[in-house]
Amino acid sequence: MSKGMPKDLYPPIEPYSVETLEVSDLHTLSFEQAGNPNGRPALFLHGGPGVGIHPDYRRFFDPERYRIVLPDQRGAGKSTPHAEIRDNTTWDIVNDLEALRLHLGIEDWVVMGGSWGSLLALCYAIRHPESVAGLIIRGVFLGRPWEHDWIYGPNGAAHMYPDEWHRFHQAIDGRPDVLEAYNELLGSDDPEIAHKAAAAWSRWEGSMNSLFPSKEAMNLLVNDHTSLSIARLEAHYAANGFFLPGDNYVLDNANTIAHIPCRIVQGRYDTICPPLSAWELSRALPKAELEIVSRGAHSPLDTDMARSLRAAADELGAEPG
Repeated sequence: MSKGMPKDLYPPIEPYSVETLEVSDLHTLSFEQAGNPNGRPALFLHGGPGVGIHPDYRRFFDPERYRIVLPDQRGAGKSTPHAEIRDNTTWDIVNDLEALRLHLGIEDWVVMGGSWGSLLALCYAIRHPESVAGLIIRGVFLGRPWEHDWIYGPNGAAHMYPDEWHRFHQAIDGRPDVLEAYNELLGSDDPEIAHKAAAAWSRWEGSMNSLFPSKEAMNLLVNDHTSLSIARLEAHYAANGFFLPGDNYVLDNANTIAHIPCRIVQGRYDTICPPLSAWELSRALPKAELEIVSRGAHSPLDTDMARSLRAAADELGAEPG
């Protein structure tokens, strides 16, 4: 078990397969499977975009009950090319997930996603409701303009983390258009410039990830390989409004997924994705169950958040397939 990881999850396990799937002329996905090959399929969607799969993500699911599928999304983790923003949009990844389902011969699956992964899970479900047997959503992010401004503007999370915001903003010499400035630096042909900007970007988000961020977790986020994919892809997506066709796309299309069993787990002190979005999503999905975790923040691996996510997976895994 990784240092600082919650004890409430299922024991660490290794994947029974690690494979790749070519999804375009440019992009090849890496994905792993763990648990019971004959179990109920579950799809885990990492955050970011750009974060990639962490071994502890396998541990939300009962390995005897679930066939757990964990892909690195375009440009993230072990997928290639690394940190690539070309042909990398929300809808490209939605198409990848459906291609992966068909490739694996899966009829439908329980889909768990948090932060960016929550938006991706919801977009996938709206586009392919017949492919989704259940949803587990954490740290709800709906891709709306105010949510971008909350994270990357001076009048949201910056008011709660002024010291970290100062570091984040000073890395672009205080330029007013944060996303434009970071996209310019992250796309530099000079690796030193790109990696320095990536570390500053990842530190800003990492500082808010947990109630008590660990040095180990922060070091993981700001290393050159991980931080570059996180920062380059997040800045690319944010600058393009997460490629949504409207400012309120998910809530406007919530009726499409209203019949799907849904559990929403939201940290009360989530500074990256404030609880308002989770509340509004639960109001738009009358059959959804919302749990606001009183000692939770953004990270799914904080103890109380992890416990609630495991319980949600146990509950949906017990329902008839």
